[in-house]
Amino acid sequence: MTMTSLDDFQAKGREGFEAAMECLSAWTNGWQAIAAECADYTKSSFDLSTKAVEDTLAARSVDSAYQTQVEFAKKAYDNFVSETGKLGEMYFAAAREALTPIEKQIRKSA
Repeated sequence: MTMTSLDDFQAKGREGFEAAMECLSAWTNGWQAIAAECADYTKSSFDLSTKAVEDTLAARSVDSAYQTQVEFAKKAYDNFVSETGKLGEMYFAAAREALTPIEKQIRKSA
């Protein structure tokens, strides 16, 4: 595609700028969602850890304390695996959403 006038050149520049701003907006929104998810996970992990410490200290026997720690470890591991999967999906979704305006602009220009 050739540009025959200054108006065409300015229109293409404006379209590219708008696509870049949409991209940055989507990227920022994605990172805000990821940060909120990380904060929620941190709080729930802290609460789980605090409860495990309280339960361990309240245990009446070594076996009971051991069982409390085993249950805590299982829950913490399961939560961690679940959270890493969720965050991975959120990263890919943020990248996909951020690149969509640029992709549309490239297809339009081709």
